[in-house]
Amino acid sequence: MSDKAVAKPVGGGFLLSGGQTADVFAPEQFTEEQLSFSETAVEFMEKEVLPLTEKMEDHDRKIETNVKLMKKAGEIGLLMIEIPEEYGGLGMDLSTSLKVSEAMARSGSFAATMLAHSGIGTLPIVYFGNEAQKKKYLPKLATGEMIAAYGLTETGYGSDALGAKTKAVLSPDKKYYVLNGEKQFITNSGFADLFIIYAKVDGEKFTAFIVERKSDGLSTAKEENKMGIKGSSTRSVIMNDVKVPVENVLGEIGKGHQSALGVLDIGRLKLGMASVGGSKEIIKYAVQYANQRMQFGQPISSFGMIRRKFADMMMKVYATESMSYRTSGMIDKAIHALDRNAPDFSKKAAKIFEDYDIEASIMKVYGSEVLGFVVDEAVQSYGGYGYIEDYPVARAYRDARINRIFEGTNEINRLLIPATILKRSMKGELDFMGRLNDILAEIKTDKVNKTPAPGLLGIESLAAETAKKITVYAAGIVVQKYMASLTDKAFNFGRGEYLFEQLANMMMETYAIDSTILRTLKLKDLKGESAIAMPLMLTRAFVYETLNKVTLIARHVLGDAAEDHADEFATYEKALSKLTFTYGLDLSGTKEKIAARIVEKEGYVL
Repeated sequence: MSDKAVAKPVGGGFLLSGGQTADVFAPEQFTEEQLSFSETAVEFMEKEVLPLTEKMEDHDRKIETNVKLMKKAGEIGLLMIEIPEEYGGLGMDLSTSLKVSEAMARSGSFAATMLAHSGIGTLPIVYFGNEAQKKKYLPKLATGEMIAAYGLTETGYGSDALGAKTKAVLSPDKKYYVLNGEKQFITNSGFADLFIIYAKVDGEKFTAFIVERKSDGLSTAKEENKMGIKGSSTRSVIMNDVKVPVENVLGEIGKGHQSALGVLDIGRLKLGMASVGGSKEIIKYAVQYANQRMQFGQPISSFGMIRRKFADMMMKVYATESMSYRTSGMIDKAIHALDRNAPDFSKKAAKIFEDYDIEASIMKVYGSEVLGFVVDEAVQSYGGYGYIEDYPVARAYRDARINRIFEGTNEINRLLIPATILKRSMKGELDFMGRLNDILAEIKTDKVNKTPAPGLLGIESLAAETAKKITVYAAGIVVQKYMASLTDKAFNFGRGEYLFEQLANMMMETYAIDSTILRTLKLKDLKGESAIAMPLMLTRAFVYETLNKVTLIARHVLGDAAEDHADEFATYEKALSKLTFTYGLDLSGTKEKIAARIVEKEGYVL
């Protein structure tokens, strides 16, 4: 083992050790109180939001429609879930917030509006605001009296957000900062009452500011004509000598990155969970249509390739949901252990979100790509009608595309996943190298475990263990071979970037395997084996396919690392063969049983 001591459990630890069902939160564990918020959100969507979809997407009526709906959402408590009680909120946990996010995803446009307000627009003040700022703004944000927006992106500085050029200069009397610059693609900008704006003090110190819309010199450009989420407001925010009182500095001068990146982690988690909600809705539409659409004298839902689509959708969504609530459960548990009355509670809570930024990035990428897969297969299930705007899947297809760009592109998040794991390893927070040395020793001595664990999902649990070992081994080879090049830009923007992308894919799929198994075992503990036939089938089919995917990606990574040196690749391949194992599964038969249940119940069903 490494001689570096692991400081504490942090995100990314799933890759190095086995999880325990006792430590996993599953959505089936929600209390009646938590579910009541979700039910309120569902009712709000059905009665208030969805009937106004056309008005919301009308260019001339979107502003008034969004404002009206946000006020109603505030009246029934949907905007105050994560705001502490002492500031007019409900003080609920992240998992409850995710459940509401799932419900709101039935409308891509309004989900963008509401999540931009209650997430990245409000939480910077919750976690980084001082007492005066919290008392002044949070009660109004909780009720919808004020609507928030988050201003980080600039022209030419999308993924490289910390390179922004918006400038803040302290006035001679030191009473306010003067902001000049422009923020681009800002959700809610057409009607927001306050903006969280990031600027560089004196052109150097990246800092967050609370900027009210009524400030002289602040204006917005025209609405962007977007491909999707047409019902949300997206504009540029222009600041021309905007005077911001010094008391509206959010956090510390020069430490704006803490709130900028911290709330993005939360936003990424919520986006992943919203993708689950959107996927469930589209599965329902696709199956209902397939049951009604007749071809060759029978509904198309009876055709094997259509049924396979439904099974694949369900498997991926079940895995994504399992990962989402596992992640939120870990964060909630860590935050629950803090003293809420301590003066530094908010900062410590924000640090916990940072600790799980790996999982947040995984959820953002995985969730958005699963939603993209689901809407694409749904359009295909509709055939030509899926391409017609009169049908719901056409709008869903357009709306879903932005999720791979929101909250940091999927490409950037893929780079963050392995890079953060390696950084934490070097800091002694994750014993990655110690685990790698253990695996190398197992390979050398031919002592790799290939015996399934006893009990339910034993072979799948072995598959999870195997996926972790394969991923650590492949990442270790990359690190060992290219350690000297990891700080070289030419390498990182070329071969290194490709290798990190593939390692991220392996890490994400491994987290999906592990989380899916743990959730299903948790359900067995909660309900008994006889009550979880569907989760068992979903888990077995998903793990079987995904382990094969991880193994194939590993082979590609090792082939690239060998750089066409046949002897070197042969060494890697021999080691990989010692780590891998194969097992059989009637995959098509299992998927048929899954599809039969989905077709019968006309939607996502456990």
